[in-house]
This record gives sequence, structure tokens and C-alpha cells, in this order.
Amino acid sequence: MMNMEKIFLITDIPEYTPQISRLISMMNYARYTTIGSTKDLTIDQLDFLLDSQCNSIGSLLLHFAAVEYAYQIETFEGRELSEEELQEWGPALSLGDEGREIIKGNDLSYYMNQMNAVRTKTLELFRQVDDDWLTKEEPFWHDKPANNYFKWFHVFEDEINHRGQIRMIRKRLSV
Repeated sequence: MMNMEKIFLITDIPEYTPQISRLISMMNYARYTTIGSTKDLTIDQLDFLLDSQCNSIGSLLLHFAAVEYAYQIETFEGRELSEEELQEWGPALSLGDEGREIIKGNDLSYYMNQMNAVRTKTLELFRQVDDDWLTKEEPFWHDKPANNYFKWFHVFEDEINHRGQIRMIRKRLSV
């Protein structure tokens, strides 16, 4: 999935157009640093809550998979999540009380497998489009124009943002 020899290069990737390659390069680096931030965490550490309003590291990891899945549906299928998909992914998308209640008791491999499965599908879908697809515009948040490039930038930007939370929680664990 990630070429570790080129993890610090934003470059062309075989089978992908130039701009999609660069987007994937950035997504891969964000994921690489997320993996490093969660290495060797136990179930108790993944479930740890700093306070009653905080998200756990585990819930944030599942959030990464859920956000990426939701953007697959929006950008490739042009629809919103179905009721069935919301049952599966809703707690991880919204986090909060529902996420704290439901997302717990899983080991690190569970979260990594979820993230890897979604990323594998993303990479398959990216093979089917070209750089023009990235520039396709449509109304987005608050009916502002956005393109697919921005939407997929937001996927890994959200991961980077929440990874900061993960690092802060991990420091509080003294791991």
C-alpha cells in the first residue's frame, strides 16, 4: 500500500495520474505518521478517556476510516450514506457520546484493519479517475463551491488534526 522507500516524496505513483499520485503521496505520509503515533498501544490505552467529553484514541482511528468511507460514497457515488451505512459508521463519524459508548474494547489491529480496508478501496477508486475528476466542482459546506481535490485534502487534513489529539492523549498515558 505504501512505498516506504518513497514515503517522504510527493511524486508520481504508477497506475495513477500525476495529481492523484500527489494526493495519495500526502495521504500515505499522513497515515504513516498516524501508525507511528499509535504503535504498540493496548486496548486499555486505545479506550482511555482524558475526561467525559474526550474521544479515545480508538474512536479517532475508527473516525479516520469512517470519514474516508463517507468521502468515497460522496465523491465516487454522488450520494449520502444509507441508513445501513450510518448504523455501521455513524458513531465513528460523529464521535461524542455515541462514539464513547460504542467504540471500545478493540485492539490496535482491529482499527488498522478497518483503516486499511477503506484505504485499499480508496486506492482502487482512484485508479478509475483522472486529474480532471479532481477539479469537478459542486456545492459543499454551506453551499460553497468545492472540488474533489479539496474534499480528499480534507480527508487527510482531518486525520492530521485528530492525530494531534492522539499524540496529546498518548503523552498523558506516559507511553
